Amino acid sequence: MDYRVFGDTCYIRMDKGDEIISSLLGVCEREGIRSATFMGIGGCGSAQIQVFDPDAGTFSTQSYEGVLELVSLMGNVVDGAQDGIFWHAHALFSFRDGDDHRMAAGHLKEATVLYTAEIELRPVAGGVIGSAPDPVTGTRFWAF
Repeated sequence: MDYRVFGDTCYIRMDKGDEIISSLLGVCEREGIRSATFMGIGGCGSAQIQVFDPDAGTFSTQSYEGVLELVSLMGNVVDGAQDGIFWHAHALFSFRDGDDHRMAAGHLKEATVLYTAEIELRPVAGGVIGSAPDPVTGTRFWAF
C-alpha cells in the first residue's frame, strides 16, 4: 500500500494482499483521522459481504473468492471516543459465474486486494463525527 495526502484528501493505492478495511484504518491512525468518508474501486480476490437482519439483530455473511471487480466502495469512519474509530462500508462487486456475470453487494466486512484498489479518503473538515450505539438494533449510528 502507498498513499499521498493532497490538500485535505488521502489518495490510497492498495496492492495485492492488502486487506481494505484494516489498511484504511491504518491510514486513519497514521494521519490522526477520527472521522472521514471514503470511496473506491479496484480488484479483489476475496470478500465477505453482510446483510443486516433487523428483526434478529444479526448480520448474515456471504464469502466470495476469485476475480472480484470492486465496482463501488463507499463508507465512513467515525470517532468512538475511548473505543477507537468505527467504520461502516458498503461495496458492490461483479464477478463471473461460468459464462454469466453476477453481482454481490452489501455491508463490507472485509476484502483482500487481488491486483489493486484505489481509494479516496476525505477527513471531515471543521469537526468530528462520533458514534453511539442504537438500543433498538445494537449497531452504531452517527452522533453529533
